[in-house]
Amino acid sequence: MKRNLFIGSALTAVFILAALISFVWTPFDHAVLNIPNKLQTPNGTHLLGTDHFGRDILSMIMVGARTSIAVALVAVGIGMGLGVPLGLWAAARQGSWMDELIMRGNDLVFAFPSLVIAILITAIFGAGAVNAIIAIGIFNIPVFARITRGAALSLWQREFILAARVAGKSTGRISVEHILPNVTNLLIVQGTIQFSLGILAEAGLSYVGLGAQPPLPSWGRMLADAQTMVSIAPHMALVPGFAIILMVLGLNLMGDGLRDYLDPRLRVVRA
Repeated sequence: MKRNLFIGSALTAVFILAALISFVWTPFDHAVLNIPNKLQTPNGTHLLGTDHFGRDILSMIMVGARTSIAVALVAVGIGMGLGVPLGLWAAARQGSWMDELIMRGNDLVFAFPSLVIAILITAIFGAGAVNAIIAIGIFNIPVFARITRGAALSLWQREFILAARVAGKSTGRISVEHILPNVTNLLIVQGTIQFSLGILAEAGLSYVGLGAQPPLPSWGRMLADAQTMVSIAPHMALVPGFAIILMVLGLNLMGDGLRDYLDPRLRVVRA
């Protein structure tokens, strides 16, 4: 519905705007320790309070938004950039050994959650935002491959595809010129969903120390730092927790609204 699209877009825009502003301005330097001002509750100077090192939580949330959005966005880009071509290729070669190889490879990746992949990557290359991006991106590849293949298979039986074949177009050209444009709407909606899951995955990886490393703030690591302070400074956990909730909620509402807007059949049903 339009309401979902509006609310979701508004929530998402707030965090994206905060992330962009953090490149040029934050209320305080997020990396500066100020022990005398530690554990302050929200007040006129520190609108969201301070943490156990006296750092301004609002500034950390703004920079943490930049971290989470960047990791999730690049990871979704990796998944879409590799998964979509694989899905198109598998659909075009339906029933062949190549189709079977791609699908069984997807099953293999699905057998290992992003956290397990991140642990394996971290054991080899060390913890960091880049490795978190790689882990989440690898997990996104089979998602987009399956979505693309499933949508493309039904299109290969359509009359306009048969007409393109009669016209002498190659399989690759048909996939790019006719199949891909007709699955783009579905990929956009799935992209927003994977974006929200990427935010959650990045927060989870940072929470266990496998994501962004200090001094770069991360919502997940802010939650990890707050777990021993909940009884005396609950705002340390509530603020990043609500940031994750609102960001994921906004992306899911936006994805739901985009699905309704881009699919004319749903617009008729909801009208």
